[in-house]
Amino acid sequence: MPSRGKLVFVTGAARSGKSFFAEKMAATLGGKVTYIATCVPGDDEMRDRVARHQARRPPNWQTIEEDLNPSRVIKAFDEPGRIFLLDCLTLLISNLILQPDIEPGEEEILQRITELAQVSYESKAHVIIVSNEVGWGIVPGDPLSRLYRDIIGRANQKIVSCADEAYLTIAGIPIELKTLSREIAAGTPMTEN
Repeated sequence: MPSRGKLVFVTGAARSGKSFFAEKMAATLGGKVTYIATCVPGDDEMRDRVARHQARRPPNWQTIEEDLNPSRVIKAFDEPGRIFLLDCLTLLISNLILQPDIEPGEEEILQRITELAQVSYESKAHVIIVSNEVGWGIVPGDPLSRLYRDIIGRANQKIVSCADEAYLTIAGIPIELKTLSREIAAGTPMTEN
């Protein structure tokens, strides 16, 4: 059986530094980077955000815009030594919820996210998936926003359950979660007395 790469999940709040951290990680892994962009910029402000993201990426990175099916891109270009950076899962979910031919419910969307998690985990390449933590504020006031928040929370759990590494970024500082979680579960003291 051919060896597989590594699946890394990076999450955090808006402007927490998660994309910058993921980009630095992709750059240091030493392979051909394919950036999978899920954003469909619909206004000038979003176009400006996309331009800023593009400007800080190395010019030799390949960018593929795929707003609905990033699993297809990973399958098509999978090879050892490649790095996929998917930014971001929350925009992908937004795109799926708003697709007219997809029922805007959880099951079909979470089925697609489960496929993405499996394809990413089984990939020969390294796959870095960036997402947002959106459930730390107040409960949204309308059903569509609550659905969006709930799907993102469940989608993040699906991806992280397959991930080899998971990071939460806070104020630009990444905290590795899986090692911390294993240490807590094992009762390992986190500090020496």
